[in-house]
Amino acid sequence: MKTYNILFLCTHNSARSIIGEALASTHPSGKLKGFSAGSTPGTSINPYTMEIAKELGVDTHLLRSKSWDVFAEPDAPKMDFIITVCDNAAGEQCPFWPGQPVTAHWGFPDPSQVQGTDLEKKTAFVSVLNGLKERIDILASLPLDKLNSISLREIHTTV
Repeated sequence: MKTYNILFLCTHNSARSIIGEALASTHPSGKLKGFSAGSTPGTSINPYTMEIAKELGVDTHLLRSKSWDVFAEPDAPKMDFIITVCDNAAGEQCPFWPGQPVTAHWGFPDPSQVQGTDLEKKTAFVSVLNGLKERIDILASLPLDKLNSISLREIHTTV
């Protein structure tokens, strides 16, 4: 069975894109390998994101905020899908992606911007987790070799 590489992009690569990477890499279908990056990566990953990654069984030592330029290098893994998960990254000029991967935008509010109690903050992260999980589940159930950008964008969620 072919494994499909999927790159999740966000501005700071500290929350939503890392959650996407963790979900794709641990998806029970075994069809996906997740990666993440940002246009202006931060210096660390949000603690709530790290907690979610640990709960998913991801080796958190491998997670780090990194520039999307890493994946435009000649020796970078070839991406099959590239998905922006924040509105800022969706509007930015992206690097050239070798191999013409299928692209889409799945926007989610930035959970790291939520103010309030720890429970309110954690709830925002879980909401993003659930929304991404639903879309990734749908993606994994489709004939991945036949998807295009239009069909990938149309994967909707009720969360």
